[in-house]
Amino acid sequence: MRSELFEQSNLEVETTERFALQNSQMLRVHLGGDVLATKGTMVAYQGSIAFHHEKAGGFAKLAKKVLTSEDLSLMRVSGEGEVFFADEAGYIYLLALENEAISLNSRNLMAMDASLSWDINRVKGAGMATGGLFNTTVSGTGTVAINVVGKPVVLDTSRQPTYVDPQAAVAWSAGLTPGIHNSMNMKSALRGGSGEAIQYVFHGPGFVVVQAYEWAPAQGQSGGSGGGGIIGDLFS
Repeated sequence: MRSELFEQSNLEVETTERFALQNSQMLRVHLGGDVLATKGTMVAYQGSIAFHHEKAGGFAKLAKKVLTSEDLSLMRVSGEGEVFFADEAGYIYLLALENEAISLNSRNLMAMDASLSWDINRVKGAGMATGGLFNTTVSGTGTVAINVVGKPVVLDTSRQPTYVDPQAAVAWSAGLTPGIHNSMNMKSALRGGSGEAIQYVFHGPGFVVVQAYEWAPAQGQSGGSGGGGIIGDLFS
């Protein structure tokens, strides 16, 4: 059979690396140790692989998930072989953490080494008036794979204040503490508003990653992200 489908670029990537990109929109993980992945992202696997629901890891973390609506639904992937992950043809980037931390919008998290720790945190200054803004922080040493809708931009926040819609923010530097900016005024409110009233504001040494898409706010909250690390080819 002859077809462009069988060109080298579409064949399985042969590599000894644990995390590798099959292509820009598909992740290939060679299992040895366990991997935590967002439920629903597995598209194929080879070998003897098992998938199990990953518990919150304690009552406090479980309570945060319930109270904040930060919907981080993980599965533990274990066994021997290769697993392929993808999510709605989003672009995948690998983040190599070396005893570091990065906070993410949980909707952008695809997979990570099971040795990494994660927790849910409230963005400082985001009270009930904003619907509450929360992020998932991942820390330790290992690899994190994120799924970005459309091509992202990495903005330098050290030169001037940078304002980002919470539903488009993917990640930010650990040293940054985002503020909350409300651009709604009384005249705009009376006219129905612009739909862009609440933004994160960043200012200081670091970066913020923004995707070319705004998630629909989760029920009971307005969304979130945050953190730091070595961000592979995301900056190339």
